[in-house]
Amino acid sequence: MAKHNFFYRNSLGIILILLMFICLYGQIMTGWKTENKDLAEQGQHLLSMGEYLHSGHFIQATFENWESEFLQMMLYVLLTVFLRQKGSSESKSMDEKEDVDKEPHPHANAPWPVKQGGIWLILYKHSLSIAFGILFFISFIFHFYGSYKEYSGEQTAKQLPVMQAREYLYDSRFWFESFQNWQSEFLAVASIVILSIWLREKGSPESKPVDKPHGEN
Repeated sequence: MAKHNFFYRNSLGIILILLMFICLYGQIMTGWKTENKDLAEQGQHLLSMGEYLHSGHFIQATFENWESEFLQMMLYVLLTVFLRQKGSSESKSMDEKEDVDKEPHPHANAPWPVKQGGIWLILYKHSLSIAFGILFFISFIFHFYGSYKEYSGEQTAKQLPVMQAREYLYDSRFWFESFQNWQSEFLAVASIVILSIWLREKGSPESKPVDKPHGEN
């Protein structure tokens, strides 16, 4: 019999996903009302819930944020391989090699790619950053699609010309949407890296032990 029940073993992931869906529901409801309010003011057709979920307004807003999150995580995973921050709980040791730096060796309970070796092991050794990279690319594409769809709808409603998709890819509006999120994500990561040098949260693996000196990782 397992020592802990399913929820206890997976509570962190369950709660985070639950919070994501709660916030996504809030985004849908408030975004739907906001978009219909704007459409009503312009004398245009109001959207049903189903229509809103297929609209550029919803797609752009959702994937614009997901894109920045996956970019942040991908670069953070990669940068922490090589870079250090003295005294931060988020950094590896300044001098000593750690378990994550050791070459993998096959054993009875090792993941399948480790036992298989070859190209599978090479891919598996970098699978976390690869997965975040793929998720970033997919989110980027959907963000662009939603943003272009929203832009096209606005231009059509104003009876103004609509630039082609390849032109919109270089438009300042699209990149403003990305950069405003990217900078906030890097600020958030920099905050935990730097603040964890001096501040503590007892019981959190993201914090150093409360009595550990500031200068030690």
